[in-house]
Amino acid sequence: MKHTVEEIKLKNGARGLLIDVPNATVMSTQFHFRAGNRYVRDKEIYETAHVMEHMAFGANEKFRSEHAYEQEFTKNGAYHNAYTSDYSMVYEADCADFEWDRILELQRLAITTPRFNVEELEAEKGNVRSELTGYLNNHNRVMWPRIQQALGEDILSYNQRLKTINNISLKDIKEHHKRTHTLRNMRFIIAGKLSGRKTAIKESLEKWQLDAGERFEIPHDELHGANPILIRRKEASNLTFGWSLNVPRELNDEEVNAMNFINHILTGTMSSRIFGAARKKGVAYGMFSETSPGFFNSSWDFGGQVNLEMAEELFDIIVRELRRVLNGVISPEDIENTKSYALGRYQMGAQTVGQISNFYTNRYFSDDFVKDYDGVPAAILAVTPEQMIETARQFFVADAWTLAAVSSDDKTLLLKLSDKLRLTQIGRASCRERV
Repeated sequence: MKHTVEEIKLKNGARGLLIDVPNATVMSTQFHFRAGNRYVRDKEIYETAHVMEHMAFGANEKFRSEHAYEQEFTKNGAYHNAYTSDYSMVYEADCADFEWDRILELQRLAITTPRFNVEELEAEKGNVRSELTGYLNNHNRVMWPRIQQALGEDILSYNQRLKTINNISLKDIKEHHKRTHTLRNMRFIIAGKLSGRKTAIKESLEKWQLDAGERFEIPHDELHGANPILIRRKEASNLTFGWSLNVPRELNDEEVNAMNFINHILTGTMSSRIFGAARKKGVAYGMFSETSPGFFNSSWDFGGQVNLEMAEELFDIIVRELRRVLNGVISPEDIENTKSYALGRYQMGAQTVGQISNFYTNRYFSDDFVKDYDGVPAAILAVTPEQMIETARQFFVADAWTLAAVSSDDKTLLLKLSDKLRLTQIGRASCRERV
């Protein structure tokens, strides 16, 4: 869908993007604060941000309860949600075009005038406790925080997070909201049919009664390699694994595109080199690889599930195909097919207002950078095999990686698999010479 983007900086210190989608029949909004778990003042109350997010749509200056607020918000079909991550707390909503102003006002009430009370706090503590307990039954959920910890990220596991819930008081909730929910710490994206409405939207946002505050800095963790991690679960009939490699910097857009190409070639489809070969041999039903650019560190992650007796065969495939890529075995057909796929996904990725908004959110909320939507096709076509190879090699040069697994088996198999992955390090010295 055709759209235009304007970044605005309000007099009160807030800033965000207004995305005009002329033919839209819905409006989508997202309000972001650096207010996630990493910004809680004390690890003893680590779940404060999460519990506060669960209370986001409770009592406020106009509505006496969550039930009353929810009834009003959704009466014409509007949708809203809030979520928390290590760094972020985000409030999002979608509504019919005709009621955009009403929904924007309801969001203002929830975000700026919450009346946190003991009854809602205790109820949401219970809900968060149930949520985290449920995660403990998900092997991937359990495994990846352990990987992050082992590599040096200053976070807690789900078991550790559960133990902090009882420590949280109403005072902690109010303090976290006041400290983090400030105008300079807020970013927003509003997308929809904005012609003739921009002035009204700006005036509405200018009235938000929050402290000026400051934009919080992203915490800087020094990452390092770590020994293999085994999480033993008697009920685990197969092996769930995660392998994370890291470089100590943010990847630029060209490097991200290059790594997306490699991930597509390796695991993107059932005809890809690793996943396709594994499927063809009946070795693994599912597997992925993805690259995540971070502020100070960027990761290249692999994961999947495999039967214990086939794990070594799968890892042989992983090592073989990775070494081929690192050695430059990328054909013109590989490049052509990947470019064609990426261009197709680009065309399919902006068919709704929500999809358009999401194109900008991650990057803008991270570092205030406004991505160039119209420039994506040219960037895709510009990717070269040389960029792909050099970027991938840097993850091995850095040597900050670990392998983790959830399994009923002992550590013997995991150590074997880790040793296999070290074979990809054989060319590390030569990589250093080329990078």
